[in-house]
Amino acid sequence: MNPQVHSVAFVTVAHRPADSELALTAVGGAALLTHTVRGLLGTPEIDLVVAAAPERCAKSFSEALHGLACRVVPGASLRQVFAAVEPLLSPDAVVLVHDALRAFTPQRTVRQVLAAVRDGAPVAVPVLPMSDTVKTTDESGIVTATVDRDGLRSAQTPVGFSLPAFRSALADSADPGLADTAGAATVPGDPDAMRVASAFELTLAEALVAGGDREDPL
Repeated sequence: MNPQVHSVAFVTVAHRPADSELALTAVGGAALLTHTVRGLLGTPEIDLVVAAAPERCAKSFSEALHGLACRVVPGASLRQVFAAVEPLLSPDAVVLVHDALRAFTPQRTVRQVLAAVRDGAPVAVPVLPMSDTVKTTDESGIVTATVDRDGLRSAQTPVGFSLPAFRSALADSADPGLADTAGAATVPGDPDAMRVASAFELTLAEALVAGGDREDPL
């Protein structure tokens, strides 16, 4: 039987060791991880959602995602997790890598990433213009220059890959993601796609959930 999966979203916590626990932080009565996966599952263009669970958190991730049609795959790296589902993928599959802590990324952002890859971009990433003033400093901490921010962007997820581009990224890194986006196409990011990792960001996330009136949420 021919492979049926034309798009797969990997939900990862590969940035820092503490991110696994942060992904289980409750916001509005559900873990951030749960919010993230629910939104991806609600995106019709995505055929399969896979949570890449660090071994120590596999049970907790499974409990947080109980009742959701998400496959939880324990693994030390995304390379290992990908190997478990690669046989299911069609040759034209789009692979998304999404940070579990970006639980409130709008669906339109996900769809734009998918569309960019479908339209021929090997890699696509959502970005926002840089609003802060950026300085360079020397070894003693003295400001040496102001960086022109016109060409600077802050990157978000999901990062979208064609299947060949993702395999190529895996050859260079066990956990490809934002570090593997040189030459990527860009789509508009969204402020709601913030990475919820600090007390202040958790407060904002609670407000988003309590408001319940976000247009086109993930």
